[in-house]
Amino acid sequence: MKLGIPKGLLYCKYHTFIETFFKELGAEIITSQDTDKYILNLGTKYCVDEACLPIKVFHGHAASIKDKCDIMLIPRIMQLQKREFICPKFCGLPEMITNDIPNMPPLLNYPIYAFSKTKRRNWLLKAGLIFTKNIFKISAAYKKALSTQENYKLSIDTSDFPIKTALVSHPYNLYDTFTNMNIAKKLNKLGIGIVTEESINESIINSEVNHLFKKPFWHFARNSYGFSTYAAENKKVDGIIYISSFACGIDSVVIELIKNRLKDFPMLILKIDEQTGEAGFNTRLEAFSDMLKRRCTNL
Repeated sequence: MKLGIPKGLLYCKYHTFIETFFKELGAEIITSQDTDKYILNLGTKYCVDEACLPIKVFHGHAASIKDKCDIMLIPRIMQLQKREFICPKFCGLPEMITNDIPNMPPLLNYPIYAFSKTKRRNWLLKAGLIFTKNIFKISAAYKKALSTQENYKLSIDTSDFPIKTALVSHPYNLYDTFTNMNIAKKLNKLGIGIVTEESINESIINSEVNHLFKKPFWHFARNSYGFSTYAAENKKVDGIIYISSFACGIDSVVIELIKNRLKDFPMLILKIDEQTGEAGFNTRLEAFSDMLKRRCTNL
């Protein structure tokens, strides 16, 4: 059986686990190509206008492989951490895909509660039974997938540069070089090093979040706030670049929380959408780079 896996949203973070698990069950994995202009145009064609860029890109990935697979994995991610939730569009993603894109194959879309070992096992059992009735084979596939995921490290760390910036965003914005216009490479060419949230321990992020008057409701808000404030106040970086998808409600809140705490700390907010022209993007990066260099020289 051919299983289609779109290379969008949290694929960048969990693809090692997912692909290993289903390959061990005998599935033939069909993935979409890396994000490019074709994928973006396809997503823009099918997705509703009001959606953010990552959701539109995911639509493009799904549409590009819908005729190549027997079943497609469209994860309905509900929670990654206990008492924290994820963007509502993740929860309703299967319905969006089904209603927006015609002639879709059957979807593998059971709800995912990743924080719970029991619920995670139940999801894997339900998904695994589609490909094999052998419970022991499913269990062995789960153990192997878990092992490969634990050994997989996702991060950007070029902190050996004299001037460094924290690159903050949701994972799918950070690691999709098409939608973020290869920002890491651009910054390195300007002589700016990069640090991402994976470079600090999660316990530190949780400690920083305790400064807020209440625990963040959204998972990505906690990570972005905790990492940004810690990196800035502990002089791990000289500035912050926040990549935000246009129309992202979560970002609109967390950006203000970060700015309110860090006051006049250098922070550049870059909004990304379907526009692929890089001139304005490059100009803002160059200006921010020049400002950081002058500021660090004068300290």
